[in-house]
Amino acid sequence: MEYLHFLFLFSCWMTSVLSVFPAASPQAPAPLPEEKLLVLTVATEETDGFRRFMQSASYFNYTVKVLGMGEAWKGGDVGHSIGGGQKVRLLKEAMEGLADQEDLIVLSVDSYDLIFAGGPEELLRKFQQANHKVLFAAEALIWPDKRLAEKYPSVRSGKRYLNSGGVMGYAPNIHRIVSQWNLHDNDDDQLFYTKIFLDPLQRESLNMTLDHRCQIFQSLNGAVDEVLLKFGTDRVRVRNTVYDSLPVVVHGNGNTKMYLNYLANYVPNVWNYEKGCSTCDNDLLDLSELQEHPRVWVGVFIEQPTPFLPEFFQRLLNLDYPKDKLNIFVHNNEVYHEKHIQSFWEANRNMFHSFKVVGPEESLSQGEARNMGMDLCRTDTSCDYYFSIDADVMLTNRQTLKLLIEQNRKIIGPLVTRHSKLWSNFWGALSLDGYYARSEDYVDIVQRKRVGVWNIPYMAHVYLVKGTTLRNELKERNYFVLEKLDPDMALCRNARELTSHREKDSPSPESFHMLRPPKGVFMYLTNRHEFGRLISTANYNTSHYNSDLWQIFENPVDWKEKYIHPNYSKIFTENYMEEPCPDVFWFPVFSVKACDEIVEEMEHYGSWSGGKHEDKRIAGGYETVPTDDIHMKQIGFDKEWLHFIREFISPVTLKVFSGYYTKGYAVMNFVVKYTPGRQSFLRPHHDSSTFTINIALNNKDTDFEGGGCRFHRYNCSIESPRKGWTFMHPGRLTHLHEGLPTTNGTRYIAVSFIDP
Repeated sequence: MEYLHFLFLFSCWMTSVLSVFPAASPQAPAPLPEEKLLVLTVATEETDGFRRFMQSASYFNYTVKVLGMGEAWKGGDVGHSIGGGQKVRLLKEAMEGLADQEDLIVLSVDSYDLIFAGGPEELLRKFQQANHKVLFAAEALIWPDKRLAEKYPSVRSGKRYLNSGGVMGYAPNIHRIVSQWNLHDNDDDQLFYTKIFLDPLQRESLNMTLDHRCQIFQSLNGAVDEVLLKFGTDRVRVRNTVYDSLPVVVHGNGNTKMYLNYLANYVPNVWNYEKGCSTCDNDLLDLSELQEHPRVWVGVFIEQPTPFLPEFFQRLLNLDYPKDKLNIFVHNNEVYHEKHIQSFWEANRNMFHSFKVVGPEESLSQGEARNMGMDLCRTDTSCDYYFSIDADVMLTNRQTLKLLIEQNRKIIGPLVTRHSKLWSNFWGALSLDGYYARSEDYVDIVQRKRVGVWNIPYMAHVYLVKGTTLRNELKERNYFVLEKLDPDMALCRNARELTSHREKDSPSPESFHMLRPPKGVFMYLTNRHEFGRLISTANYNTSHYNSDLWQIFENPVDWKEKYIHPNYSKIFTENYMEEPCPDVFWFPVFSVKACDEIVEEMEHYGSWSGGKHEDKRIAGGYETVPTDDIHMKQIGFDKEWLHFIREFISPVTLKVFSGYYTKGYAVMNFVVKYTPGRQSFLRPHHDSSTFTINIALNNKDTDFEGGGCRFHRYNCSIESPRKGWTFMHPGRLTHLHEGLPTTNGTRYIAVSFIDP
């Protein structure tokens, strides 16, 4: 007991002593100086991926030395098979002059599919915390020899297998590793590093480890689901949610290059919520500084029956661009549209530098036609750009072509969408089988909640390609044909995955099977401006004389622009209407084009009733006050006409007949024909309606003389109807009226008895 009591007293004394003289904490090592960091990368060509890598390095002020630029690539098709040994050989040569710099830290990374997400200070701090002399990137998938999996040291948490896309270490140690290289350029670099790492003696003597928890290196292959974007006030980071880490280096290895493209739309400083797009104005081409506008080949493709084609051509003509700098190539695959093309060609063929049409008689497939259009620019050395546009694109922005050129990208398209829908001309991501997948930012880009210039995997319908790109990266001539893909998908895949063109120009016989590293051309989409919309070609029935009239459901915006009077909206903004007689309201509703096409449609149908009392078209088969007419139902236009009433007449009704809410329903909807030789007038009558509309479809004193309408109760006549304007008046009791005689020519009116 005495002994225990002594120990207790001694413990208390020691505690009091230590409280007076606290133990010294171990001193943290001094931070590694940034000037002692050197980034080495291999790139034999300045691809889009390489330029992106260098831009991210420049943003963080990394010191980068590029190895192998301009050297022929003989390292194999590293995107699809083993290879990459040339990178080790070049690194070995570079390290021979750095081997004795013991305080130099070397970071060796890929460049075509890699970006920096953090700066040198963070990189060095995390390397120092790893407490090893050499640090390799790690991944969850083993490549290229799965048989080596069991030889890897087991790890409690994190990625287990080595990835050669990133290695960091002190120069002497890196030199000792790469000096062991004695293989061929097309041997596998990752297998070489793996075998050295798996040797326990070398792993210990070189003090090597893997970045198991993605503190520095994020290899995306097999890890896409672990990664998300972390938005900050200054810049955007990639966050690994499994290890709660913010990797400094992000590597799109394997089949994750498109996902890297998505991440690189934000990282490190491309776009964030506070500043929007911070790089969109970089490297812009100022057209005002050029002596003349670039020459453009415009490829127009009409591959199926397409509504509003004359309007499409008019918008093409209205582009704010010198017409003498435009060469037009049109591929038309539809006999129905030959009349539209002929009409446009006759009126405007001298406006453009050249105008070439290939019609359905050539029986070209879509892929063949699109290859032909692109070849026109590719083989014309004066062609600066190729602008491809499908006939279902309505460009409402006259500056579209200039804006795309100024953005100065190899391939770029403007965002166009279906009205009030999320359907657009691009995909933000691809599924594993290469088809549509919705990216996290797709909806925000379509709705222009995120505005910028976006690297995307797929676009269609409308895009601009540089002529130099067609004559260099895309010099092969069959990009629109690939396996069973449609032409646009074939082009995009070929552009994304530009690898594997044989080195035909090399004199070395062994180079015939040597393949280039991936050098895909980035495709961009801009939504920095409103450019236009996509129209729907579904359910377009060309059996009508004027088929666009039936597009009120499928393409309501284009239908309204074509067929509704340009002053219609003034009814609500400026009270743009007249009241020539009590409770008779007169306002514009139809465009001249609508009036003409409705008349043409009726005359094309031709079966006018003759103004007889016997009428099998109506209930009871007898018409008390008959007119010489054709019903909308007879031409299959009744549903469309009722929709027109609900969309464009009902709102006016609510305005002028306060408190009355129309059902917008009518049984009697017809076009009346007045002519002195058949029926020239209509006797006094009441309409079987709550209210009636009477739309003038042609011009008095030009198409006919006489005519008009007299309201008896008010002794009020309207004798000068205006084309496209409608009378709207009560139908029963108060507004007995008659049709005044047409004395010459032919008068047409469209009538509806609404809410009978």
